[in-house]
Amino acid sequence: MNNLWPNVRIDQILRRVERFESRNDLADYQFAGTYSFGRGIFLGERKTGSSFKLPRVQRIHSGDFIYCKIMAWEGAFGIAPEVVENAVMSNAFVVYELDRTIIDDRFLGYLFSVPSNWKRIGGQSTGTNVRRQSLNPDQFECSEISLPPLAEQQRIVARIEEVASQIKEARTLREESIREGELLLRSILAHDKLAPPVRMSELVRLRATDVVVQADQKYEFAGVYCFGRGMFRSGQKSGMEFAYKRLTRVNVGEFVYPKLMAWEGALTVVPPECDECVVSPEYPVFAVNEARVFPEVLDVYFRTPSVWPKLSETSTGTNVRRRRLNPQDFLAYEMPLPSRATQVKLKAAYAQIKKLRVLQSETAAELDALLPSVLSKAFSGEL
Repeated sequence: MNNLWPNVRIDQILRRVERFESRNDLADYQFAGTYSFGRGIFLGERKTGSSFKLPRVQRIHSGDFIYCKIMAWEGAFGIAPEVVENAVMSNAFVVYELDRTIIDDRFLGYLFSVPSNWKRIGGQSTGTNVRRQSLNPDQFECSEISLPPLAEQQRIVARIEEVASQIKEARTLREESIREGELLLRSILAHDKLAPPVRMSELVRLRATDVVVQADQKYEFAGVYCFGRGMFRSGQKSGMEFAYKRLTRVNVGEFVYPKLMAWEGALTVVPPECDECVVSPEYPVFAVNEARVFPEVLDVYFRTPSVWPKLSETSTGTNVRRRRLNPQDFLAYEMPLPSRATQVKLKAAYAQIKKLRVLQSETAAELDALLPSVLSKAFSGEL
């Protein structure tokens, strides 16, 4: 806690309220919940009274301070935003009204978003099962926080929100530049009006699975996001943790997709960060014939949303969510193959945009670290 500010007990600034009402089976209820890690309150599901077993629920209002008893140790604290006005929660949540002559609700919300604060208070939770440890309201209310005068709270909040606004603007500009880069790459392909349709079997070759699974070995897996968001490392597993007998090791520049989700834009070229990861047999892997097509061209084309409905037509299965794009059908698919000159132009633009993405990724990490740093300074009296 900040030694420059006086300490106050929670029950000096918050008053516990209980707005409970009996469940009505015919009524419609909008639920709310608390995120972990100090990320506040969210709007949850809408349910009819007959669809849940709680005998009663409690109403919450915007501006309430709320925490979840069994998740307090994990930072489930927050100020209710306007979007959850008049929503309901179960009795697992404790609700408080603020004395706004003493405490600014935004100041309190930011205070409990700082890990050192919610860990100190939530860490008082008790219970033998870690995942079910509970913070008793009486214990919570006896906890102390360092609290400056109201005017100083408001000054600090204004400064925090000024910085937060600048961070949001920077993130927006970053996202816009990424979208503009993607649009540029797609436009290079779209402007080649004479691109003839060519079967994928002329451009790529299906690889066989090449890894025999050993129970005592570790394997670094990769997956593919939907909606054209590329490939990612999904984590390490031992051979004892899955049933596949064989896997495929992927290499940079190869083309890959999951059979089940290809129609939803889950197709990509293997990036350097996923080189030598493995994928299951549910992921066909293709070597690219670079004498005919650059991998960058495939990456841009198959990440284009207008292409995905065509793949949906090619995929098989009566259940939309279970449609599969089998390798033989993919190899029969025809894509417009741009001229070599267009491909060279796209490849050069792709390389420049990739550099920009790397820079933006580094900037994003800096932005992510900036607000926590500002909050830490704010509550140590340095802002």
